[in-house]
Amino acid sequence: MSPPSSLARLARPLAWIVLVIAAVFGVAYWWLLGRPVDLPDSPTAKIACVSYAPYRLDGETPFDPNAFISPERIDADLKALSTRFDCVRTYSMGQGLGAVPDIAGRYGMKVLMGIWLGRDTIANEREIKLGLEAAKRDHASLRGIVVGNEVLLRGELSEKALAAYIERVNAATDVPVTYADVWEFWQKHPGLAKAVDYVTIHILPYWEDEPVAPEKAVRHVADVYQRMKAEFAGRQVMIGETGWPSQGRTRREASASLVNEARYVREFLNYAATVDMPYNVIEAFDQPWKRDLEGTVGGFWGIFDVHAEPKFAMVGPVVEEPRWTWAIAAGGLGALVFIVGGAVRRRWRGAAGWSALALAGFASGTALAAHARLLLFACRDTTEWIVGAVIGVAGGVTAFLLARAIAARLAAPVSPAAVAPRPAERRRWGIQWADTFTPQRFFWMFVLTLYGILMVFNGRYRDFPVGLFALPCVGFFVLALLRTRDAIAKPLVEERLLAVWLVILGAAVVVQERGINAVSWGWLLLNLLLAVPVLVEWRRAAARAP
Repeated sequence: MSPPSSLARLARPLAWIVLVIAAVFGVAYWWLLGRPVDLPDSPTAKIACVSYAPYRLDGETPFDPNAFISPERIDADLKALSTRFDCVRTYSMGQGLGAVPDIAGRYGMKVLMGIWLGRDTIANEREIKLGLEAAKRDHASLRGIVVGNEVLLRGELSEKALAAYIERVNAATDVPVTYADVWEFWQKHPGLAKAVDYVTIHILPYWEDEPVAPEKAVRHVADVYQRMKAEFAGRQVMIGETGWPSQGRTRREASASLVNEARYVREFLNYAATVDMPYNVIEAFDQPWKRDLEGTVGGFWGIFDVHAEPKFAMVGPVVEEPRWTWAIAAGGLGALVFIVGGAVRRRWRGAAGWSALALAGFASGTALAAHARLLLFACRDTTEWIVGAVIGVAGGVTAFLLARAIAARLAAPVSPAAVAPRPAERRRWGIQWADTFTPQRFFWMFVLTLYGILMVFNGRYRDFPVGLFALPCVGFFVLALLRTRDAIAKPLVEERLLAVWLVILGAAVVVQERGINAVSWGWLLLNLLLAVPVLVEWRRAAARAP
């Protein structure tokens, strides 16, 4: 027998290092989420104006033609909002929202009343009719009328058609009239300023083509605002939307988190207090329906959650995840389950095996807790919950089976035959597999590749499910380390192809994120942990071939 290679001699120490790192990372990740973060205090708990859409309960969406929000519901919302906001901005007049100006007036609030415009000319006429009736009926409650919201951004109307609608409304009322869109589209259509009484721009640093880090976001808003003031000299410029999401994927340096939402709102209010600038914050309540359009991040721009509870205080430290100790408990439970399950049909002895099971179980428990947290925010319906739970269970089972195999190799065997290499190839389901773990590895490689394709070609609104894929990726990598001396059969052609694609797709995500998104590097690492052992096995098997 030839002497073991340097990699084979280092295999056991490297395996232990990976297991320890995985467990420590699980603790550190959740501890960081649970620690209080000091942020600048807001100069006030009052906010000038906030976007108001009442569609926060399960199944509610403005796209439902039969949706109707009762005046009683609107009254309850505005009564609560009046303690924190002087004004609300609406986006349409239908589905009961025409009652907002009247009800807001009862609580001393002003309204930026929205008239929704789109491709449907009949719907546009209905919106304008309702808007003009409200302008006459509730004149005293209105601060302005927003005729159209981001209709140029969506490409649903031409500048000429939009201007005609705005001029019609402006001619029919003395309430100030404006149009609201992303600031770049005002730059592309400066002539539209002639039709409005003031310019309303949206500045959302998270959604910029070049996303802005939360620490630099308010500086970016200030720079853009001053630039737009200069471009539209002599005209009042209002920030019609600005804010930050509390959940969702990271876009380059722009991380969606509760701490960053609190940071942005507080810093923005500090900035707003130093300038004469009308503004509106997006938005009052989280909007679950927006996840259909924008992924997880779309549903979490609210200052209040779906239960109308404030998501963060305006002063003092902010905690990202107050329930973080539950995740540590999940790690402890995972360690216990792996140890108890590992005792069944055990063919090894000594503390090393138990230690490996405990470390793998703890790391797996904390990873499953991260997956569960993602499901909590991302799942939109029962089907998504079922799919997410099933694949989470599959990941946990795979991690457990891998942990047992790893423990057996790290521990002292009861007899040499107990851990002797098994036959290099096995047939299952009519397919010649390299070994008993190959079907599971093939499954996870296929799923990760499929998701990787979606991330590369349609990833703007997709989350990074790192917690889920960490389970098989880390486990298969550690097992591969411990099998460096085994007679490994050549991997399936499909496995080799998937391994190459995993490397390419993982690297592509990093490139798309310009290399500044730390999460994308973690995603690449998981791809490499699953792909590289297959490529190494391929090379080893090819080297042994006659």
